[in-house]
Amino acid sequence: MIALLMFGVALFLLLVGIPVAFAFGGVAIIFAFLIPHLGFDVFSILPFRIYGIMSNTTLMAVPLFIAMGLILEKSQMAEKLLLSMSALFRSTRGGLAVSVVLVGALLAASMGIVSASVVMMSVIALPLMLSAGYDKGLASGTIAASGTLGQIIPPSIILIVLGDVMSVSVGDLFKGAVLPGLVLVGLYIIYILIRAFLNPSVAPASFELKDISLKEIIFAILPPLILMLTVLGTIFAGVASPTESAAFGVVGGVLLSAWNKSLSFEMIKYASLETVKLSGMIFMILIGATAFSLVFNELGGSDIILNFFSEDIGNVWMFIGISMLSIFILGFFIDFLEISFIIVPILVPIMGTFGIDPIWFGILIALNLQSSFLTPPFGLALFFLKGAAGESVSTLEIYKGVIPFILLQLFGLGLVILFPDLVFIFL
Repeated sequence: MIALLMFGVALFLLLVGIPVAFAFGGVAIIFAFLIPHLGFDVFSILPFRIYGIMSNTTLMAVPLFIAMGLILEKSQMAEKLLLSMSALFRSTRGGLAVSVVLVGALLAASMGIVSASVVMMSVIALPLMLSAGYDKGLASGTIAASGTLGQIIPPSIILIVLGDVMSVSVGDLFKGAVLPGLVLVGLYIIYILIRAFLNPSVAPASFELKDISLKEIIFAILPPLILMLTVLGTIFAGVASPTESAAFGVVGGVLLSAWNKSLSFEMIKYASLETVKLSGMIFMILIGATAFSLVFNELGGSDIILNFFSEDIGNVWMFIGISMLSIFILGFFIDFLEISFIIVPILVPIMGTFGIDPIWFGILIALNLQSSFLTPPFGLALFFLKGAAGESVSTLEIYKGVIPFILLQLFGLGLVILFPDLVFIFL
């Protein structure tokens, strides 16, 4: 019960705005100090854990993929992609929204950074969609949902983190995530087209856009597509590890930026500093979560949960249902990183007890965590969208707009649960 109280205190501190790393690390120190039979000796192995984290070759891919994404963010690639796609679908009812989804998928496969994708498309696509007469809810929901595709479509930061936490191959997680990611893209497009067909006023077909030649369209789409196929192709073919491919992706991002004539010292400086900030945040959360798990496990918290699922419930489908529901509900209040570093390590031994395939279960978790970016009140994609959109779209309109896409994400999660071959087809 003390272990459960410890988790409740940590969750409360997160809700009142305490930074994640300090909330988990601070709670671990306080409970170790207050409980007589623990003491600070429980942290004796923490330095070795931290050294293992910092020297982990899998986690080295995280700052590299972040750097690649930030370089591409400043390369004007997104703007050219969106205008080119919009030109292709201009005569289709709902075509502009469809182009946003496709660009979101390409950005996800090129960058893997949700914040950058959402902000870029909010700045570029939202004014275009509103001027074309699109419903504000549909426009904002499409942009927010498309931006979160970076959570499931490789190279996804969360898949790298889950690969390390669950001790499975990141390359296999990347392969397993391809088809579920494409299924989500298909669900988004089908929903947009059906809604535009039933109510043409929410997504008009004709909108003002300057003519773009076929050559311009090809040169806008081809370079990022080549980079994406090269980075992911080397991983899938087993030629390079995710870390090596990420390093190649950084070089490719620099070359692509030079191709677009946007390469500058200021851009490299921006990408470098932001990479250090984001990577530092992730690793600080991981260190705080490691300290928390040491105390939590010493108090028997993981044993309580393991006994609950394996003995009290003893049903694999009940375990999957409860774990997915718990992750979804927690996603309303805490970030995907906290869930990955705190909740997932508790679920991994139980998963092993039931004989669940870790790749399939990891993809289920990644799909579920994608919803945490859209669920009010703390969905990060909603904050990014509102910050970039300003007063052009209200918070309530954003909330209304994302609800259908949250349901689509849950439907996609259900499809992967019912049809596991969606994960294994490329393995």
